[in-house]
Amino acid sequence: MAANPLHLLEPKDCALLLVDQQAGLAFGVGSIDRQVLLNNVVALAKTATVFGLPVVASTSATKVYSGPLMPAIKSALPGIEPIDRRSMNVWEDDKAREAVLATGRSRLIVSGLLTEACVTFAVLSALSAGLEVYVVGDACGALTTASHELALGRMQAAGARPTSWIQVLLEMQRDWTRHETYDGARAIIESHAGGYGIGLAYARDMIRPA
Repeated sequence: MAANPLHLLEPKDCALLLVDQQAGLAFGVGSIDRQVLLNNVVALAKTATVFGLPVVASTSATKVYSGPLMPAIKSALPGIEPIDRRSMNVWEDDKAREAVLATGRSRLIVSGLLTEACVTFAVLSALSAGLEVYVVGDACGALTTASHELALGRMQAAGARPTSWIQVLLEMQRDWTRHETYDGARAIIESHAGGYGIGLAYARDMIRPA
């Protein structure tokens, strides 16, 4: 079922899984600045929209602790309806698991909270199911930097492939003459990629035909 891992990411092969991107869990994140984390997740969500990736969002304990999908993320994904569950592991929830499999995509890109728990469990289970899994490390958060790195190491040892949101975007765009996604990809970079985005905006404003 998995694609050739040597092939670069293509939108037609990929789906995005967002696991528990909820404020109640973000409060406990210590592995990355929480505002940077939110910026990265929103950028990844926008990337999925620009490149037409199917997106599955799953939440847990929305009523008792974690709260809803964070509003900024929901705004980046018009029409998204998160699948709420009781289990920590997305793959042990029939509705959420079937939603991922129903995308028909062989490559699963994963972002979530917390890295050492719900992200790891979902990734290991998806790998066992035969999917090729990419973990967006800078769009995941853990209680500590050490536990984040240990969790990423465990997932990588099991066959998952670590990546970043900007790598996902640039890997899918690859050629700036791909006009159908150019404007959307560039807008994401300008809004979310720090100095790189500032530079692109500057170049657009300064480099004009005489």
